[in-house]
Amino acid sequence: MTTPSAAAPAIDLADEAAYLEAVAQARKAADAYYGAGESGLDDDAYDRLLRGITAWELAHPGQVAADSPSQQVGGGVTTGDIAHTVPMLSLGNVFSEEDLTAWAASLERRLGGAAVAGWAVEPKLDGVALAARYRDGRLTQLVTRGDGTTGEDVSHAIGDITGIPQTLTEPVTIEVRGEVLMTEEQFAAANELRTAHGATAFANRRNASSGSLRAKDRAYRIKQTFLAYAALTGPEHTDIPGLAELTHTRLVARLADLGLGTTVGTPIATTACATLDEVVERVHKIGALRAELDFELDGVVIKADSPADQAQAGVGSRTPHWATAYKFPAAQKITVLRAVEWSVGRTGVIAPRAVLEPVDVAGTTITYATLHNPADIARRGLMLGDHVIVYRAGEVIPRVEGAVAGLRTGDEQPIEFPEACPRCGSGIDRSQERWRCERGRACGRTEAIRYAVARDALDMDGLGEKVIVQLVDKGLIEDFADLFTLTRDQVLTLDRMGDKSADNLMAAIDAAKAKPLNRVFCALGVLGTGRSMSLRIAAYFGSMQAIRDADAVALELVDGIGSEKAPVIVAELADLAPLIDKLVAAGVNMDQPGFVPPAPADADPEAAADESTTALPLAGMTVVVTGGMTGRLAAYSRTEMTELITRAGGRSSSSVSARTHLVVAGEKAGSKLAKAESLGIETITPEELADRLADLLA
Repeated sequence: MTTPSAAAPAIDLADEAAYLEAVAQARKAADAYYGAGESGLDDDAYDRLLRGITAWELAHPGQVAADSPSQQVGGGVTTGDIAHTVPMLSLGNVFSEEDLTAWAASLERRLGGAAVAGWAVEPKLDGVALAARYRDGRLTQLVTRGDGTTGEDVSHAIGDITGIPQTLTEPVTIEVRGEVLMTEEQFAAANELRTAHGATAFANRRNASSGSLRAKDRAYRIKQTFLAYAALTGPEHTDIPGLAELTHTRLVARLADLGLGTTVGTPIATTACATLDEVVERVHKIGALRAELDFELDGVVIKADSPADQAQAGVGSRTPHWATAYKFPAAQKITVLRAVEWSVGRTGVIAPRAVLEPVDVAGTTITYATLHNPADIARRGLMLGDHVIVYRAGEVIPRVEGAVAGLRTGDEQPIEFPEACPRCGSGIDRSQERWRCERGRACGRTEAIRYAVARDALDMDGLGEKVIVQLVDKGLIEDFADLFTLTRDQVLTLDRMGDKSADNLMAAIDAAKAKPLNRVFCALGVLGTGRSMSLRIAAYFGSMQAIRDADAVALELVDGIGSEKAPVIVAELADLAPLIDKLVAAGVNMDQPGFVPPAPADADPEAAADESTTALPLAGMTVVVTGGMTGRLAAYSRTEMTELITRAGGRSSSSVSARTHLVVAGEKAGSKLAKAESLGIETITPEELADRLADLLA
């Protein structure tokens, strides 16, 4: 979970020479950041540098450099010659609740000691500031912020930006301001287009947004997203009556009514808060939701909601006095790619992993990050020795976004791809983006067996890696089905295996025979499935034979299986047929307990459900479990919780949405709880769920 915290300390500048060097460094970074969008400093390093400059200037007010970034909007970058009739200002920053309280007190002093009438809280979007000008409801011009007083005409991007319609819902004249950014899907599509046309992949989303917005002569078009957060409301700028009298919260809602992109209707929508305590609570909620968003934000903006308060507080040369940004710990940093390691998974997939110069990202030291597959490395144009953007939001696995090409020295080296399987030396199947050892599962035999006996699958306690390796090396097993034919005498031949340990292991193996079908299916390790999908498949078909008999069309009827995944599952089951046959022969359960055949697609769901199903305590409900379970559910794993919810008639989901009916929030519940609260979804504790499902608990 990402929550606001105090920022890293400002850089200490010992003398004027150090100060001037810092100003030059900040200017260079700002030129890159606000120009091409690619800076040699990450946000955290730039913030520390800027705060060091500001601290030195406060101590030496007579020696402030004319080109100091603290004196100019956007670091002082000037691009274009289109004048802004009202300056597009930057925001000041706070980094802790103490900073926020101090800033709020300074605002009240500007209001003559009066309390702020109300606050507006909204996400600080990490994109590119843009003004969209409409006349009589038709889009006429797009202008970047530039240096705040003049910007660059980027009207050539009209038609490429979701959220900036070419015609508003009303024939009004207005200038709207907001942020252009890329969703994760748009960023991936942009890099595919870039590399397909021989260009270097973008290092990160902001780089992609800035560069794409300003590019005029590309042979391809890149899609982006716009979210409005302001408008010019004076009568000289708009013909919408009463716009200037609206609070900021109501203004954003009005922009949404005009058909513009905003955060209205999302969990992080602009929200009115009556007190500073409510503001802090909202800041924490947005921080908790950060990891689940489809776009990036690096903080929260707090504004005086009342236009009267805004007018009285006024603006400075760079920032409005009535608004500030509460910055979150940076979710991305720049570090060096030192090496790439290649590993082989249980299905024979060969996966690359980045070895990084250790870097602290959002409070966690990152040394490794995912690179997905060889095609992903090629698309991003990565090289050993590259300075790379490493991204981590909340609990998401760290990943390498891309290389900062501007920091290359010429000493970088190509990444060597394996010519043979890194584990067994066999050939590599390169027919898909994810490379696989030609031996497939046979190469990843030990990993496959470990996966099959893990707690979320067959749960065979006592079968650790060392025991599995011995069983394989001694030729006692080739796959996990062979475990069910092991004898006690064979188990006793293993190193450090006494009578009691052997008895416990044999008991665990015997108990695994009675596991429900979803656990057995999960143990197979079918590509494209996991514990949740295995449960859905088992609950839909009811028996292993029915699953094996199903074709791709039938599999597509299972929630979460689409037209791409279904044929893969069919092919996987065909490959796994000998293993499944061995499991059947060993007497392993192949049925799902409590199976209820699904209703026909054209049937009335309410009429089709029988009384026993509708009487279940969670019938028809989508349930999300988050945090640690306590009380009677403390010993339940996530898989066991999913199975419990299914037996109670519900459907377990991993993500919170408007379709979620119930959220079970345990200890240290984070972003999912915050999202549920923002959507008004019912939330209960594990103890309350146990009470509801008392009749089903073992």
